[in-house]
Amino acid sequence: MLKTTRRSFLILASAAMLSACASTIPVLPKGGSSPETLTDGEILAAINAVRKANGAPAWSYNQRLEDAARAQARLMAQKDTLSHDLGVTLRQRVTSAGYLGAVGENVAKGYTNLQDAIEGWMNSSGHRSTLLNGKFVEFGLAVARSPSGKLYWAMIAGGSFQAWIG
Repeated sequence: MLKTTRRSFLILASAAMLSACASTIPVLPKGGSSPETLTDGEILAAINAVRKANGAPAWSYNQRLEDAARAQARLMAQKDTLSHDLGVTLRQRVTSAGYLGAVGENVAKGYTNLQDAIEGWMNSSGHRSTLLNGKFVEFGLAVARSPSGKLYWAMIAGGSFQAWIG
């Protein structure tokens, strides 16, 4: 006879409840790295798991896009304001970072881990569209903490301008 522990029951119950979401938002580990110490590999794996679960091809990681995303995350944290434009436009930020392709941006605040930030984006039609867009082929992501402790996230997706013509 199989002995069911409380922990086993909770794990099975959680898995059953999340199974409806699994086709669009895979369950990613919430432990491990703190938001500020996420590695490019952890970020790449998380974003591409969501893309794969939704039938979108994998993206590659781009340091220039991360640099532009970091500038935005830090600016939002410094001003404690969620916005795409705090005096510096997305185009200005990516050009300053040396990226010259087409771009799209997702920003978020208050999420304590990458999984929750991704879920927030997936639950917003505009952010979901950027995250799953097949015309973008690469991205960079950054997070910054405000003096009050609130986390600000920025993800910039990029690709060729040619993909948008036609």
